[in-house]
Amino acid sequence: MLIRVLRAKIHMAAVTEASVHYVGSIAVDTDLADAAGLVPGECVLVADVNNGQRFETYVMPAPPGSGTVCVNGAAARLASVGDRIIIMGWAQVTPEEARSLKPTVLLLNEKNKILRKL
Repeated sequence: MLIRVLRAKIHMAAVTEASVHYVGSIAVDTDLADAAGLVPGECVLVADVNNGQRFETYVMPAPPGSGTVCVNGAAARLASVGDRIIIMGWAQVTPEEARSLKPTVLLLNEKNKILRKL
């Protein structure tokens, strides 16, 4: 049996752009995605702290060091520029593997700079 557990989290990212007229996805500064362990094309759950919306999408790279967190496509109607969001990546593991899995958690400031890595 496999269970789904948290393995990567970007906590309190600030949405820098929201573009409805895009194919879809969430563009994340490559440095942030790499630090969290998220990869391009990976399915993520996004929770908007400002409005309570939750949605799934996939990660695409944004320029490194840019601080970009851009919600694209239909999901752009669920988040606004300036909203603080949580981006979560998951792993399918056995219960035994889950016991030793330590998720990477990045805590960000309002400029999408890493305050702390847990």
